[in-house]
Amino acid sequence: MDAETANYIVTYYSNFLSLEETMAVRHIHSLQKLSGESNPNLEKMYRKQGWLTDNETVLDLLRDGYDTFEIRVANRILKDNSDKVFLNNCPKCGKLARTPMAKQCRFCTHNWH
Repeated sequence: MDAETANYIVTYYSNFLSLEETMAVRHIHSLQKLSGESNPNLEKMYRKQGWLTDNETVLDLLRDGYDTFEIRVANRILKDNSDKVFLNNCPKCGKLARTPMAKQCRFCTHNWH
């Protein structure tokens, strides 16, 4: 699975993420927001809110990097929920549309309204 498809699945079908996977996504997004910040109070607040975690199970999911995590999770979601995941591919060029509800291709501009 390519990174774009994995991101699409994790973004638009996040309701199929496990609790640990959701915590991992929240953790990595919070780290990205904090990058470049050296404010210990802000980090403390993120930890208190549960946006950053020390949970070893969650951190272990991210050990190979976020891209690998995202591909692994997307494959699991697709395997477990293949009947509920809609990969909205353009009927003309076959590339993945931006969202499951999109009706215009961002690559070839084909419109299927």
